Amino acid sequence: MGQLGLGGQYRRLASRLDGAFRADGVFAHDRLRFVDFVDDVEEMLEEVAWQELGDKEAVDDFEEYMLQHYSG
Repeated sequence: MGQLGLGGQYRRLASRLDGAFRADGVFAHDRLRFVDFVDDVEEMLEEVAWQELGDKEAVDDFEEYMLQHYSG
């Protein structure tokens, strides 16, 4: 988000992710599938990118990147 100049929106987005992580910061796989979580986050980022940059495609690679690097 910082690289795209969207870092100022972090707190607002983080609050919308409540429940996806346990108190210890570990992703709650028993509550939500990781692929669904990544899809939801990409939609939120597209919304922010559209509002801030007028270009929701600025975050198009997010989902692919996350799934390739973190979904094992």
